[in-house]
Amino acid sequence: MMSCTAEKKQTLTITNPLAVERAEVLSIPYTDFKQIYNRSEAFRLIDEKNKEYTYQLEKGEGDSTQNVLVWVELPANGTITLQVQPGKPKPMEARTFARYVPERFDDFAWENDKIAFRMYGKALEGRPDNAEGADIWAKRTDKLVVNEWYKKGDYHKDHGEGMDFYDVGMTLGAGDIAPYADGKIIFSKHYREYDVLENGPLRSMFRLKYEPWEVNGKKVSVTKTISLDAGAQLNRVTAVYTVEGADADRLPVVAGIVLRKGEGGQAMKLTDAKVAAYWEPAHGADGTLGIAVLGESPIDSITENNGHLLAHFTATSGKPVIYYNGGAWDKAGKITNAKQWEEYLRNEQEKQEHPLAISIK
Repeated sequence: MMSCTAEKKQTLTITNPLAVERAEVLSIPYTDFKQIYNRSEAFRLIDEKNKEYTYQLEKGEGDSTQNVLVWVELPANGTITLQVQPGKPKPMEARTFARYVPERFDDFAWENDKIAFRMYGKALEGRPDNAEGADIWAKRTDKLVVNEWYKKGDYHKDHGEGMDFYDVGMTLGAGDIAPYADGKIIFSKHYREYDVLENGPLRSMFRLKYEPWEVNGKKVSVTKTISLDAGAQLNRVTAVYTVEGADADRLPVVAGIVLRKGEGGQAMKLTDAKVAAYWEPAHGADGTLGIAVLGESPIDSITENNGHLLAHFTATSGKPVIYYNGGAWDKAGKITNAKQWEEYLRNEQEKQEHPLAISIK
């Protein structure tokens, strides 16, 4: 007598609990995903209409796969159900990218299909064009442009894809973070080490390390881990400070946005939504940028000081301060005024509080 047992096909159901459309990268813990597909072979993610979904296996800061990242688009209060099938997934063009840029004074640059950023390295220190905080590049293309723009060296002009017109100077720029003491921002030197942890196609993640400096009599160092997802206007920043000496359990820090002179700028202190936002004055024919800091860790307060809009946090030695920073350009056509920028940020905060629900059956 012979018998056979059909393999049980489990499914992954994803539900949007909000009354707004969502298009984002969903992170599924790999330990949960293995309930559906516990094999080493390649796989495909297919919905009820036989549509294939793109994904990325994320190691992040671990040595093995930690999460399955999936690009999903759901209507308001919508649901999709995915099955996992053995087979080679369809090719996917990268939508995020990050790299060290030794040919331009140790820059570290990163981008997605919406926006681009950079931080500055040691080689820029002491130069007349030195700058301190987070730089942002305005894009109006979904192409990845970092390599091409650096190669051409002409990214301060818009040739149809966007440009760099953001002036960082000796400020926190577009949402960098630093200790705060006696009413002043205590800047570090530029980053000294980098480590690329993920590099697309749906998420890029990297780590920047800074050497110790003195903050109000304490020796302080910091490591920043930054990730950027496809389709997002905002980075996720995890800053871990190490504090030597007394009161290591309390280090005031601020994530800040430099404020500009000129008419039309709007600073928004959305304390109910844990958001500090700024719609800049128009930069002539170059257009207008919106910049924001959104807290995942608790924001103590939002103030205007030292020429910045400041989101105040309290750091503890060895424990992360987590927040989001980023921006939007009106010429990209998606977010074109301060009201739309505020609406986008409130939606992002609501998505944090109400993530996509995952059910395995």
